[in-house]
Amino acid sequence: MSQSQRVLIIDDNPGVCEALEVLLDVNGIEADSVHTPAEGEERVRAGEAALVIADMNFEADTTSGDEGVSLFEDLRSIDPELPIILLTAWTHLEQAVSLVKAGAADYLAKPWDDERLITTVNNLLALKAARDDKRAVQAEAAAAQGQLASTFELCDAIYQSRKMHELLAVAARVAKADVPVLITGPNGAGKGKIAEIIQANSAVADGPFVTVNAGALPDELLEAELFGVRVGAFTGADRSREGRFAAADGGTLFLDEVGNLSSAGQMKLLRVLQTGEFEPIGSSTTQRVSVRVISATNSDLNQAVAEGRFREDLLYRLNVITLDVAPLAERKQDILPLAEAFLAPDWRLSPDASELLMGHDWPGNVRELQNCLARARLLASSSVIGPDDLGLPLPPRLSDEEEANSIRRALSANQGVVARAARSLNLTRQALYRRMEKYGIETDS
Repeated sequence: MSQSQRVLIIDDNPGVCEALEVLLDVNGIEADSVHTPAEGEERVRAGEAALVIADMNFEADTTSGDEGVSLFEDLRSIDPELPIILLTAWTHLEQAVSLVKAGAADYLAKPWDDERLITTVNNLLALKAARDDKRAVQAEAAAAQGQLASTFELCDAIYQSRKMHELLAVAARVAKADVPVLITGPNGAGKGKIAEIIQANSAVADGPFVTVNAGALPDELLEAELFGVRVGAFTGADRSREGRFAAADGGTLFLDEVGNLSSAGQMKLLRVLQTGEFEPIGSSTTQRVSVRVISATNSDLNQAVAEGRFREDLLYRLNVITLDVAPLAERKQDILPLAEAFLAPDWRLSPDASELLMGHDWPGNVRELQNCLARARLLASSSVIGPDDLGLPLPPRLSDEEEANSIRRALSANQGVVARAARSLNLTRQALYRRMEKYGIETDS
């Protein structure tokens, strides 16, 4: 076992230290012992402990636990994330609850239950290893994101997930190629941001970037919007107007919801892609443009082709490169970074609000998340946004009796190990101890 997984025992009783060392050793866990708080703090400060088992009383005839509390506070100040198991012959539930709220990993009584202690230690070491691995992955992802951002313009994209990073990397790399790109994905997932990144890294980045939402316009107006219209072309056309293709000449046209184009509009779009030519509605004069087309859709265009609603030859022209934006529910690592970005600097999320955001399915994706937080800022009574401010469905609430019984069952199923029972209930240890205190529930320790 590496030094990073070593357990440090701090107890003034050599017999206790030896017994714990032997117990841990036979279970494959490396351990060292010291007999004073000062020695323990020195070891922790030197980074020689992944987990601490600390006594609560060091001087003879003391049972208050004050020395243990002081040691705990000093250790937490040295390493706020160090798992600490408190061990004492004098168990006080109020003190246990207070210390666990402050961050203690667990609170066990002497004489300890060997199986429970080993289970708790193994769980905490596994959690630490997982946390360290997660941090290593996050550091690697941050480095990769930084490298990508130093090479390409990412247009302030906010993400943390590997899935989004890989998508942005592909989008940035294909941006220089003068070929049409089709971006697929559900509404509100960020297809517009991908189009913006492609434009920003393209050979025509200095040209215009023109956006048209084909889903927001009826057929008769969409063609006029794209290709322009001349006076008298139809009823109400009392003046000539330049189309979006002409406006995007020398740059990029982002055509959102391309699947909504009419048959006539599809035919004209195909011609522009093939030749760069089109005629405004009501005009016989051909215009030529040089436009990079990026299109997007939330519908299945292959299905639309099969049903005769979309031209197959146009689809082949549009999807030379296809980029699929995953829904937010499939890249949950992006939820909290996006949420924090949508909040003003003076606002923050409570832990319960963060959990609620992470548990929501987000059918409206990033757009729904943004609207949710805008609403929360208006309704919150303080700068800390709680779950009730979010307007999201809350988990079903149990009655006091139902909750107390579920806690007792969880503790029984996990041999009284609070850390394991908390995880099975999807609670933090602190939250579980608060509930145990509320319902007068005690473990056998």
